[in-house]
Amino acid sequence: MVKFSQALTIAAALPFLVNSFAPNTSSSKTLTQHGINHGLVSSSKLITNQLSTTSLNSLTTTELPEKLYFPKEKEIPKVLGGLQIGLRKLTIVTGASSGLGLNAAATLAKTGRHFVVMAVRDVEKGKRVAKEQGFPDGSYTVMKLELANLQSVRDFVANLKAFKSARPVNNLICNAAVYKPTDPEPAWTDDGFEMSMGVNHLGHFLLVNLLLDDMKKAKSARVCIVGSITGNTNTVGGGLVYPQADLGDLKGLESGMRNPIAMADGKPFFGAKAYKDSKVCNMMTVSELHRRYHEQTGIVFSSMYPGCIAETALFREKRPWFRKAFPWFMKYVTGGYVGEQEAGERLAQVIDDVNCVKSNVYWSWNGGAKSVGRWSQDGKPRGAGGSGGEIFENEQSDAVKNPEVARRVWESSVAAVGLTDKELLKV
Repeated sequence: MVKFSQALTIAAALPFLVNSFAPNTSSSKTLTQHGINHGLVSSSKLITNQLSTTSLNSLTTTELPEKLYFPKEKEIPKVLGGLQIGLRKLTIVTGASSGLGLNAAATLAKTGRHFVVMAVRDVEKGKRVAKEQGFPDGSYTVMKLELANLQSVRDFVANLKAFKSARPVNNLICNAAVYKPTDPEPAWTDDGFEMSMGVNHLGHFLLVNLLLDDMKKAKSARVCIVGSITGNTNTVGGGLVYPQADLGDLKGLESGMRNPIAMADGKPFFGAKAYKDSKVCNMMTVSELHRRYHEQTGIVFSSMYPGCIAETALFREKRPWFRKAFPWFMKYVTGGYVGEQEAGERLAQVIDDVNCVKSNVYWSWNGGAKSVGRWSQDGKPRGAGGSGGEIFENEQSDAVKNPEVARRVWESSVAAVGLTDKELLKV
């Protein structure tokens, strides 16, 4: 139970939190004039000639091009990767060019025990930040992966197999995420899925399934799909901060989840809720992967909450005042704040620590954010999932643990991404 003083703190903060997730209606005019399917950026010829891959990462939703990946952008497969990998574990990290993914990849590479595949949208950026972050030479490679395009996911898997040859994949970290809480209208992936659900859940869902047959050949393989307290209603961030994650009757997902269907429950688009719903699907996917495949393959499936990385690029879509105030709020009011480096170390721990070999676990640190933090002598609240503390097995909400809904999410996701019987792992 949250104590009375803690409840007062939360109540005082609710206007801040609710307003921060409200759609930014002031941008609707910009969307109409320069949106995904209309206006100045709708010409694929214009995009091809004038927009580099690197520049796409700095675009806002209202400026995104009509298509994010073209077949001609497929990389030439790298070869002879087995010689580079050596005796190290082969570990894939999606979204490894910034924030949580970059810091986790760097931590793993620097152990000397992992050869890291940085699976990123922008290959040149990935190469640059790896050098800036001090990745040891020969400890990594950078490969193209655009999760907003299912063909790109398939191309990545084909290139990965060509690179590694007979070496199995040991570890997969599904970290990349899109968060667009203030957009009044949805953005769409190349396949017509709402962007948050398409990238965070469906792109990763396809990726995991295409790699399972390979990973079962590795000893003690691990898959970690990054979760979030925002998808768990038994936490402060998920239960008290509007809107709550709610997949409803799955009307949208079971109807194919393609444009114009923007929400898993089939209701009108709400950007903050779309992200939370995608995280529920992520965590349910872990449970289903464990139920279907752990016993027969030995693969360890887990999720984790790294703490609130309040200064991450994930919040780049938020208003400027929010990006300035939010880190302070999480440090000194809720106690949920954690820096990018420490968060990356936490994610790496789930993959590298010999104590993290239990499957179907939702890992957390320092209280798991089920209440606001407790006062400590350094003036920073402790015990709310923020900096410090030891790793532990956290408890997910009843909604996330619902086995029947998880089964339906799985089956709908298989249909949505076009997985065939041949592609699904047989055990």
